[in-house]
Amino acid sequence: MDRSRPLTLLLAGALAAGGLVALTPLAHAADTELARNGGFESGLDGWSCTAGSGAVVPSPVHGGTKALQATPAGSDNARCSQTVTVKPNSTYALSGWVRGSYVYLGASGTGTTDVSTWTQSAPDWQRLATSFTTGASTTSVTIYTHGWYGTGAYLADDLSLLGPGGDPVQVPATPTGLTAGSATSSSVTLSWPAVAGATSYKVHKDGAPLATVTGTSYTATGLAAATSYTFQVSAANSAGESAKSTAVTGTTTSGGGGSPGGTLPAHALVGYLHASFANGSGYTRMADVPDSWDVINLAFGEPTSVTSGDIRFSLCPATACPNVESVADFKAAIKAKQAAGKKVLISIGGQNGQVQLATTAARDTFVSSVSKIIDEYGLDGLDIDFEGHSLSLQTGDTDFRNPTSPVIVNLISAVKALKARYGAGFVLTMAPETFFVQLGYQYYGSGPWGGQDPRAGAYLPVIHALRDDLTLLHVQDYNSGSIMGLDNQYHSMGGADFHIAMTDMLLTGFPVAGDTSRVFPALRPEQVAIGLPASTQAGNGYTAPAEVNKALDCLTKKQNCGTYQTHGSWPALRGLMTWSINWDRYNQGEFSRNFDAYFP
Repeated sequence: MDRSRPLTLLLAGALAAGGLVALTPLAHAADTELARNGGFESGLDGWSCTAGSGAVVPSPVHGGTKALQATPAGSDNARCSQTVTVKPNSTYALSGWVRGSYVYLGASGTGTTDVSTWTQSAPDWQRLATSFTTGASTTSVTIYTHGWYGTGAYLADDLSLLGPGGDPVQVPATPTGLTAGSATSSSVTLSWPAVAGATSYKVHKDGAPLATVTGTSYTATGLAAATSYTFQVSAANSAGESAKSTAVTGTTTSGGGGSPGGTLPAHALVGYLHASFANGSGYTRMADVPDSWDVINLAFGEPTSVTSGDIRFSLCPATACPNVESVADFKAAIKAKQAAGKKVLISIGGQNGQVQLATTAARDTFVSSVSKIIDEYGLDGLDIDFEGHSLSLQTGDTDFRNPTSPVIVNLISAVKALKARYGAGFVLTMAPETFFVQLGYQYYGSGPWGGQDPRAGAYLPVIHALRDDLTLLHVQDYNSGSIMGLDNQYHSMGGADFHIAMTDMLLTGFPVAGDTSRVFPALRPEQVAIGLPASTQAGNGYTAPAEVNKALDCLTKKQNCGTYQTHGSWPALRGLMTWSINWDRYNQGEFSRNFDAYFP
C-alpha cells in the first residue's frame, strides 16, 4: 500500500530540491563533533538500522572511502540511527550529505521540538541541515536518517552533530525497592525499579553473582524446595557497577505450588499425535507412542461449525487409517501412558478447526463439550491451538490487560471454568503462531488508527489472563514470516537465531505495540517450550538438530548465542514441542532422539 505524503512535506521537498534550504546556526568554536562514525569509515559501528536495511558501500561516497546505503522494504523505511549524549538547554547543528529520493535527516528526543529535513530528489550528493535546542532535562538525543516506503535505496555520508558535549557517563546509583515476588518449589521472581543511566543489572544470590539482565526483573530458577535465599541487585553501565542493593529474602515453596497442571519432568518433550485424521506420516497407535514423549496432544478436537462452540473428537476412520485401534484399546493405552507419568491432552483447533466463541451460548457449549471429551477419554487437560481467524481483536480493543472482544473474553472465561471444574491437576497448554504473540511487539489488533490485521497479537490477552493457570506455552516457531525481536531486527525461521530471539521475548517480556506503559510480563521459564517441526515434511521452518542445540545452549547456558544477545539465561526452560509425533516417527525419530541426548 502506498503511504500518502502530506502536501506540506511535498512543497518543502520541492523547495529543498530547488536549493532553498533553510540556514542553520554556525557551530561555535568550542562545539565538538558528537556523531560517532558519521562518515561510516568504521562500517556501521555506532549505528543501528531497522530490519537489517543498512550496509556500507565503497562507492559512491561524499568523503573518505565509505558511505551508508540503506534500502526500504515493505513496511520498513530503512531508518539508521544513533543515540548521542548532549547537554540540557543547548543548541546543536545537525547536517549530512545524501543521495536518492525522499531522504530524511532528523533528531528525536530533543525535549523541545523534534526536527527533520528532507529532499524529494537528490541525484547527486546534497547537503541537508537543521538545528535544535535541547530541553531543560534532556541528556541524550537520537539522530537518524531514513528513506521512504516503497522507494529505492538511498545513500548518506559525513553525518555531523555539532554542539557542546554531554557530561561524562557516571556510575549509576544503587538500586532500591528490590522485591521478591511469586515463588515455586524451584524459583523466585525478583523485580526492582529502573535506575537512571543503567544499561544492565547484576543479580546476586547469597552474595554471589547469579545473572546479568537488561530489564528490571529476573526469575531465579534451579532452587531447592522450601529454602530461603537472599538476593541483591546492582546497576551497571560503561562507567562501572554500583554497590549492591539492600538484600531481600525469597523462599521457595515446599512443592506443588506455582506449577499448574501438576508435575512434569524438569525438561519435557511435547508432541502432537494425529489421532483423528490421516496424512503422509502414517497413523501411530497410542500404545506405540515412544516413551520419549512427556505430553501427548491429541490432534484434533474440532467444532461442528465455526461459531457453535460444540467440540467433537473421534478416532481416525478405518477407511483412512487401516491400522487404527479400537476406542477401548485407545482408552486403555491412554491410562497406561498416564501410569507411566505422561500427560495426555485434547488439542482444540488446528489449521482446519476454526473456533470463534462469539457468544456466551457458544462459550457454555464449549465448556460442556470439551468436558465431555476429557471425561470420556480420561484426559489430563486441554491444549488450545487456535489458528487462522479463530482469534481477532475488535476495533478499539487496544489493551491486552483488559480485553473487550467477545471471542477473547469468552475463551478466557471458558478455560477458567474448565480449570475450576478439574482443579489444580488440570494441564493447560497453548500453541499459538508467532503472528498472534511475538508480532504484538510491533502491532496489536487493528491499531490506534485502524487498518492493521485485527489478529496481530490476539493471543496476548488470553495468555496474560491465564498465566497463573498455564502449564506450558509452546509458540509455533514455524510456518512464520520474519518477526522483529527485542533487538529491533527481523529474524527468520530455520536456524537457532529465530528460536533464541522468539523465546527471549517470552522470557523477558516486551512492550505491546511499542507502548512502554503496556508491557507483556515475562513468563516463567518452566512455562515455556520451543515449538518446531519434526521434519522437513512437517512444516516450513525445519531446524536441524545442531541448530536446535545451539538455541538450547544459548537460552539455558548463554553459550553459542551467535549475534543475538539474550536478556538472561534460563536453565529451567521446560523443553521442546514438535509437530508431530507421527512425523518424527516417519523421520526415524531424529527430533526425539536429539532431545533425549541433550537432556539425558
